Amino acid sequence: MKTVEIIGFKRANLGKSESRRLRLEGNVPCVIYGGEEQVHFHAPMYLFRDLVYSDRAHFVTLNIEGDIYQAIMQDIQFHPVSEVLLHVDFLQLFEGKFVKMDIPVHFEGTSPGVTKGGTLIKKRRYLKIKALPKNMPEFIEVRLEKLDFGRSIKVGEINEVDFEILDPKIASVAVVEIPRALRGKTAEEEAEELEEEMAAAEAAEGAEGAEGAAEESAES
Repeated sequence: MKTVEIIGFKRANLGKSESRRLRLEGNVPCVIYGGEEQVHFHAPMYLFRDLVYSDRAHFVTLNIEGDIYQAIMQDIQFHPVSEVLLHVDFLQLFEGKFVKMDIPVHFEGTSPGVTKGGTLIKKRRYLKIKALPKNMPEFIEVRLEKLDFGRSIKVGEINEVDFEILDPKIASVAVVEIPRALRGKTAEEEAEELEEEMAAAEAAEGAEGAEGAAEESAES
């Protein structure tokens, strides 16, 4: 997995007014935890571009006034209107210690259902993965070649290689939605089949009734 380097500076004041001032100056308030103590710091907002706006997961090397930490981004907060970065939490990594991360899902290949006019519905764009740092993937590849109408790709179908997927195994990752026109046609066909079955059943009952009457007449 690729690593993004972020240079930060320790914070002396943790108040809201100080956080607001840092953001106005183009910085992001941050904290790293998971080690012996939490470290509060701030870093230039532009350094987060490759980390936040990416379709791959990354490790992070934090250089906070000369102290080096290996970490992952654990949580991120955006402004609800401007989408400016408000705060980022980092989790410190240690060799040999398992970690959990939300890893992006990459959908590859062509779905037969989509080729027939269906719409691909991506149910999960991220999967929660547990692994040692050295085994953590940048993304999870999901192949679509077997995804036809009436089928879905479940979490349990994804091959786990040196990592564990923590999402429910029966949860859908992707499905193909059948177009309304095809759904209508299928419904009509099902209605016709049902009518034919009912007519056949009535005919069978009539035949049984006639046969029973004939037997009663013969016995009398």
